[in-house]
Amino acid sequence: MHLRPIAILALSLAAASTPWSSTRISTPTPKDAPTTVHAKGTFDVKLAPQTDNIDPTLGRMTIDKQLHGELEATSKGQMLTASTDVKGSGVYVAVERVTGKLNGRSGGFALHHTGIMERNAPHLEINVVPDSGTGELSGISGKFNITITDGKHFYDFEYTLPPTP
Repeated sequence: MHLRPIAILALSLAAASTPWSSTRISTPTPKDAPTTVHAKGTFDVKLAPQTDNIDPTLGRMTIDKQLHGELEATSKGQMLTASTDVKGSGVYVAVERVTGKLNGRSGGFALHHTGIMERNAPHLEINVVPDSGTGELSGISGKFNITITDGKHFYDFEYTLPPTP
């Protein structure tokens, strides 16, 4: 079964040092508009393969994370993977529910992942699911960036939240 290479693919996509590119248009923002904030820290992750024997090139895993730093939280999720016969190529998609405290605000939100590796060229996007924020994190939006250095996982969560009342 190809689950191990896909787990490595998912982690190597996260470890890529080159961020994905996107075009941004700068527009004036009203004074009461939310500002973009960065939360940084580390996390531990456990990926557990789930066996359903549909096809050896398709995989499914559970995700269990402990996040530390400006985001103190736990996360549970699911990942689907597809491997190919070409070394260094494959994809994964995942969704996870994050619950905890973000810079002192309690609540939760969901993240969705899209990871593509084409002949060792990675592309990874992890974004907040629109309208998934709960509690004091209601209205959150943003993207979650991951780097892996010497086997240690780091995050830089770029997000916006509505102002507190």
